Amino acid sequence: MFTSLRELYKKAENDDTAIGAFNTNDLEVTQAIVSAAEKTGLPAIIQTTPSAIEYAGLRELFDIVKDLIDESKIPMLIHLDHAKKIDLIAKCLEMGYRSVMFDGSDLLYENNVSETKKVVDLAHKYGACVEAEVGVVGRGEEGREKILAKYSDPDQAADFVKLTGVDSLAVSVGNIHGAPENEKLDIELLKKIRGLVSVPLVLHGASGVTRPDIAAAIKNGIRKINIDTQLRHAFKESIEKHINDSGKDIRNFLSDAKDDVESVVMKDLKLFNGVR
Repeated sequence: MFTSLRELYKKAENDDTAIGAFNTNDLEVTQAIVSAAEKTGLPAIIQTTPSAIEYAGLRELFDIVKDLIDESKIPMLIHLDHAKKIDLIAKCLEMGYRSVMFDGSDLLYENNVSETKKVVDLAHKYGACVEAEVGVVGRGEEGREKILAKYSDPDQAADFVKLTGVDSLAVSVGNIHGAPENEKLDIELLKKIRGLVSVPLVLHGASGVTRPDIAAAIKNGIRKINIDTQLRHAFKESIEKHINDSGKDIRNFLSDAKDDVESVVMKDLKLFNGVR
């Protein structure tokens, strides 16, 4: 059942939970996400990045996700993740996306504001939600010192939301892309941001965050949590485990990998919604 992100955010805020947002590149991972949502009865967001679209094709990937969502009774939607080019965002909105992220975090702050505002003005004409980012969610290979320098500033985050009119905000509070070891959230910083920012907050780079930190983040305003690396690892490890089994063909390999991805998504959906 294709739903509105605004409705999911409203419910998450009322329930003090977070929406699980999972990246896909193909049919099997999409099937795994939808199946996990159906088995848990919990809503989910299915995300596609620009690189996933380049790999699979915009219409092809959109149709796979949209068809599977439409066939399900669980509220779900498709989201464009980490788009840096407005022309791609425009194509996705025209295709039927009703949730997009413009990632201007690499730009100077003033340019991030102006470009994000352009995306907001465009997307809101379609009734779509816009997510943006203040600060930079780092990558594990950058090292701790560089990542610390990119944490979100609470006052700047509040100013950014006011100037752009975004519907949600991705923040950098110790979350790191790539699931590195010893990933630790700065919950006190998150509290300060939450105290100044009224829109839902989003946690990228959450694959390596501990369960206690996830719970604390949700308690302090995180309403959408992105998961990608966990799914990639589950899929790859499943293929590697069975690849030398001469009794299986490619459909068996993919089916096993799909089941392992589904297990990861189910576990995360329950965690984000406080379900045991």
